Amino acid sequence: MPSPAPLTCVIVDDNEINRLTLEHLVELTPTLTLAASLPGSVEALQYFSQGNRADLLLLDIEMPQLSGLELVRLLPKPPPAIVVVTSHRDFAVDAFELQVADYLVKPIGLGRFSQAIARVLEQRQLAEQAAAAPEGGPVEPHGSELFVKVGPRMLRLNFEDVLYIEALSTYSVLVTKTQKHIVYLTLKAITERLPFAHFARVHRSYIVNTRQIEAIEDNMLKLGPYEVPVGKSYQEAFFKQLRGL
Repeated sequence: MPSPAPLTCVIVDDNEINRLTLEHLVELTPTLTLAASLPGSVEALQYFSQGNRADLLLLDIEMPQLSGLELVRLLPKPPPAIVVVTSHRDFAVDAFELQVADYLVKPIGLGRFSQAIARVLEQRQLAEQAAAAPEGGPVEPHGSELFVKVGPRMLRLNFEDVLYIEALSTYSVLVTKTQKHIVYLTLKAITERLPFAHFARVHRSYIVNTRQIEAIEDNMLKLGPYEVPVGKSYQEAFFKQLRGL
């Protein structure tokens, strides 16, 4: 089977050295091909408004005239996958509110960059699988378990092993430390059906297993090898729930 075509990507950063660094990382990544390297959000908005497309946007945040986050809100739909590359961790929650694929803090090396690209590719693959799959979802719970429709079969999952659940278009992804399962329900529908009190909605795109939270820093939750943001509108209710556990 031939390898899939590389993802086309656009770099947007007002610092020339940072752009050159990202260009080099793209060059070292066989799953990427560079479509454009632009010095600011204004140029990027013009680029996309002219009908140009890309699979991935590597985006700085702090730029003159128009910030990276403001650019994301103005991009034509559907937008490319977005990986934020910034010198500041402070914008992480705001960035994840806009459903970015990953958030990298400069300086970054090839290893961390490769992890972000792998995440973009995985999300793309899961979205394609979900679009091609029949509908279905969890049925009656038994103890800490639920039967979940995965492809053509019903799979019994122990929800103690689930780290978090992530929205994926009109579907959701159940994430454990070793696997990811597509569930053919929206996150809202899962929230209504989950019978477990230790699962909490922390973001419009995430439900977390509070028993799996290892640490909390800057409104980011550490769950195994993953980090999940706590959205601003969910913070008060979530931390109140956490104190009551």
